[in-house]
Amino acid sequence: MGGFIFAAFVGVPILEIALFIEIGSAIGFWKTIGVVVLTALIGTALLQQQGLATLRKAQASLNENRFPMDEIFDGLCLIFAGALLLTPGFFTDAVGLLMFVQPFRAALRQALGRFLATRGHVEVYGAGFSADPDAGPGAGPGVDRVINGDFKDITPDTDGSEKPAPTRKLPED
Repeated sequence: MGGFIFAAFVGVPILEIALFIEIGSAIGFWKTIGVVVLTALIGTALLQQQGLATLRKAQASLNENRFPMDEIFDGLCLIFAGALLLTPGFFTDAVGLLMFVQPFRAALRQALGRFLATRGHVEVYGAGFSADPDAGPGAGPGVDRVINGDFKDITPDTDGSEKPAPTRKLPED
């Protein structure tokens, strides 16, 4: 993970600078700047078009009572693609444009799903009652649970009457 972060924050800017120098010397300074601005404009248009289409698909999935997992992933990819296209550079533009291609996003979704299935660990907790006293956030072996509340002991005394409720003094605010 550390190598990936290093590559992202150090390697990518170095690659971008090298590409700017090479492409700028091949086509000229102003054409290089023009290409960078043009990719940002194209990225903005693609983000608007595909973003709205993805939103419509998500709404259709919700109307069918189906969780829009694919649409959420596509939306996150589109946000990432838009950010890459607005970042000046040729490598980031190429990756950003690739993220707008639906078959690439589908392959990325499958690859990420396989990775998480083999190496990931997911815990899901829901609200509500459970027969398992250790279920829920923070539960598990060795975890003490404290539930604050008032109670009244209704266990019958030896003579059949209820025991008096214990009294306790609440702290002053």
